[in-house]
Amino acid sequence: MKKIIIVFALLVAVIVLAWWLNAMLAPKAPEIMEKEPLVIGFSLGTTREERWFSDRDLFIKRAEELGAAVSVALSDYNVPLQISQIQNLISQGVKVIVVIPSDSEKIAPIIEEAHQAGVRIIAYDRLIKDANVDLYLSFDNVKVGQLEAQSILDLKSEGDFAYIGGAPTDNNAFLLRTGSMSVLDPKIRSGEINLVVNQLMEGWKPDEAYKTIKNYLATGQTLDAVIAANDGTAFGAIQALKEKGLAGIVPVSGQDAELSACQRIVDGTQASTVYKPIKLLAYRAAEIAVAMASGQEPEVNSTIDNGKVQVLSYFLEPILVTKENMLSTIIKDGFHTYEEVYRSQPPIEYAE
Repeated sequence: MKKIIIVFALLVAVIVLAWWLNAMLAPKAPEIMEKEPLVIGFSLGTTREERWFSDRDLFIKRAEELGAAVSVALSDYNVPLQISQIQNLISQGVKVIVVIPSDSEKIAPIIEEAHQAGVRIIAYDRLIKDANVDLYLSFDNVKVGQLEAQSILDLKSEGDFAYIGGAPTDNNAFLLRTGSMSVLDPKIRSGEINLVVNQLMEGWKPDEAYKTIKNYLATGQTLDAVIAANDGTAFGAIQALKEKGLAGIVPVSGQDAELSACQRIVDGTQASTVYKPIKLLAYRAAEIAVAMASGQEPEVNSTIDNGKVQVLSYFLEPILVTKENMLSTIIKDGFHTYEEVYRSQPPIEYAE
């Protein structure tokens, strides 16, 4: 009897051992295989304007919520550096790279290199020219230019106007000017508006805008309005106007809703800015990038010609901001706080 029990026990032990070895050595089922982490590249070619760091942080936040990691590379208008950084991201094995180009044309060759490695490229807010970009995501920049120009015409319908544009290396600068000129042209042709300054500013530099307006005013000629392509160039123009006692008298537009611009608007030295809800843009970009990296085709709502192809695009709507609607736009959205914007103003009641 004892021998039978011992033999039975040994048999059970052999069966258990065989089962354990099989479980340990057998390949894991596909559904429980560990997945490689999904990594998205984010190549930021400009950091001069304060908004870009917000874009980066919001993009990372949303991507991480979706289970992806973000590898960030910064290159402030240094094209060779940005190309090298994108090559490094490609070598890391990322499937999608979101690119804010340092130069819309010179960055083009790296796009083909990315495609050869099976990497897809999303142009973020600034279009990449002459390249087979997979997707472009931005606000409607022609509409931004229209809003800027119209906001000035609502205050000053005739006289000597200055147009202070963006960087000639940034395609957005041309889209903005196209939008603004579509509004101004009828009055320019009729003679109601005399466009005394019409220049693009290298690198969107505020000091270039400052020198341009300063030099014009030094001629002794009059200036009735300034349409500045962004809040940085608006600041430069306003500094030049201030030296002549014209800040707050000559209306100046801008875009990006930078904190300093919002402060100038409530103080009365800047007439308007165009608010592009960055959170919506950054979140949407993260969602599209993760979808593309996962093999899905993202939603688009337009296309745009970049000189080589019709690029699939997703455009969001910009919002004009003035002193009158600051509370219901910038403050209500939490883009800036009431205390930040109205730091030099007496308290006023905020109605929802």
